[in-house]
Amino acid sequence: MIKPPNITLHHKGRGEQNFRFSIVIPSWNNLELLKLSVGSIQKNSTFNHQLIIHVNEGTDGTLQWVQQQPVSYTHSVENAGVCFALNAAASLATTDYIVYMNDDMYACPGWDSALWNEIQDVGHEYFFFSGTMIEPAGNNFASITPHSYGMSAASFNEEALLREFNTYTKNDWSGAGWPPNVVHKKLWNLVGGYSIEFSPGFYSDPDFCMKLWQCGVRIFKGISQSRVYHFQSKSTARVKGNNGRQMFAAKWGFPSSYLYKEILKMGQPYSGPLPEIKVTGTARLKAFWQRVKS
Repeated sequence: MIKPPNITLHHKGRGEQNFRFSIVIPSWNNLELLKLSVGSIQKNSTFNHQLIIHVNEGTDGTLQWVQQQPVSYTHSVENAGVCFALNAAASLATTDYIVYMNDDMYACPGWDSALWNEIQDVGHEYFFFSGTMIEPAGNNFASITPHSYGMSAASFNEEALLREFNTYTKNDWSGAGWPPNVVHKKLWNLVGGYSIEFSPGFYSDPDFCMKLWQCGVRIFKGISQSRVYHFQSKSTARVKGNNGRQMFAAKWGFPSSYLYKEILKMGQPYSGPLPEIKVTGTARLKAFWQRVKS
């Protein structure tokens, strides 16, 4: 049984009417990178945005720092995990569009206007857009990698990133699902946000995608020109994880790998709304074996 966290909510800026996005950022004792993330949004955004930070614990000075900033915030004395954190923060959203961004992401200039232009072009609410991460390591097919501008706040080469971030060639890609991402608040509320049964959060991202799919979303698009630098901070290494792979397979009847590869076409060049698909018997059998082995 999941123990519900004791979360307090603090709202600022109720009178502000010109916010474009409500940006929710969960943070767990990661103050220096959080400062970079918030600072990048404030100076590199085209529009004004509502910032909502969930402070998990905050024993490194995060809580005191956030309390001094012009942001709304939620707080849990214990680490609530990403699902509770996101849902708590999203409950304070005042705009029509909720952006989920991690605290180890630096928003590059124009990140928000690229997303906003796509929203205007699509003309309806049934979409899920992701920005594109520039990452220092790995071979993530949906990211621009490997291009290192530092692995920590102390080693961050901001000047080089701002000079070079827009020089990398990358097509818009299929399969949006990872932060930074944006969804209409009506859809967020319709699917109930991020599912707390996945707390502290492993595999809650593909689960959120499947909930959107179930309510009719077929546009899952990664936007190349909406770019962030991802420090790849390893907060997940500090927490005891849930068996998200098994939980996803049991809930949906096929593995998350099948969702990403066969349904969302993750990382492939974007070619339009995704087609309907019938899940194969092989995929369902693989999900069964994942449940049995776990």
